[in-house]
Amino acid sequence: MDRRLTHLPPGPDPRPGREPQVAVIALGSNEGDRGEMLHAAAERLRRLPLVDGFVMSEPIETVAVRVDGPDPDAPPYLNAVALMTTRLAPSVLLGMLHAVEEEQGRVRAERWGDRTLDLDLIAYGEFRSDEPHLQVPHPRAAERLFVLEPWLSVDPEAVLPGHGRVDALVRRLKSSSADEAGDR
Repeated sequence: MDRRLTHLPPGPDPRPGREPQVAVIALGSNEGDRGEMLHAAAERLRRLPLVDGFVMSEPIETVAVRVDGPDPDAPPYLNAVALMTTRLAPSVLLGMLHAVEEEQGRVRAERWGDRTLDLDLIAYGEFRSDEPHLQVPHPRAAERLFVLEPWLSVDPEAVLPGHGRVDALVRRLKSSSADEAGDR
């Protein structure tokens, strides 16, 4: 080993630092011990590299949603939302979310099927991507009370990029649900 290099002053980091961003992660489970699944996932997410802050909503129980709509006959979900301050790139974070799902026994056999754990990247600061493998903000987040309400509980000032304030989105969805119920 060349000992002369150890006496040089440190130079600039060749990997420029990414500014911390708040990532919004939706967590859901409708198989196995759902509460333990969400707790274990939260603990794993807290320990990801380059994560400086983490807060998670209380879980709420919701009806499973399938491709063709709500399915009251399917096992119900426990859903929560976590806010994570991170310097991980969005694509790297998404890859780590998929790895945590796999660690918790997630099998991707059926789209929108039952699952031990579902982790969705809902938003990442103001970042936007329409790439098939990285859609941020999540394309259906503005339509999902089971994402918006828990998010609002941990961040009353939350904004979904491209859609506006989360509290306004919740009011709009609840109003349209009430209108539809009145039409029956």
